[in-house]
Amino acid sequence: MTQRRAILSGSTFEERIGYARAVVDGDRVHVSGTTGFDYTTMTISDDVVEQAEQCLRNIGAALAEAGCGFADVVRVRYLLPDRADFEPCWPVLRRCFGDVRPAATMLECGLADPRMKIEIEVDARLPKAS
Repeated sequence: MTQRRAILSGSTFEERIGYARAVVDGDRVHVSGTTGFDYTTMTISDDVVEQAEQCLRNIGAALAEAGCGFADVVRVRYLLPDRADFEPCWPVLRRCFGDVRPAATMLECGLADPRMKIEIEVDARLPKAS
């Protein structure tokens, strides 16, 4: 039987909507779409690059709690209301994923809150125990 474990970040969205920041299912880690909110203060920058950086800090914390890191990411999805905001984020994204080269998709779509300019979702695999 596969073990399943939920990881919570403390975001009020998780409580209100009823989801987990991430779910560990066996050796797979599924991180929910993560925005640029600082979950301790529930504040968000107006700058898309700063939001991308915060998204990655939030994702990094969830991955660490799961027992892995950005090097273990196999899939990433970028969701943005305005595709023109994607390219300014590339240097930030490359810092986390440039050496890893996960499969990736970028979608232009509406997000839940008009302050949100980017949402990032990742899937990872836990490293094999040595």
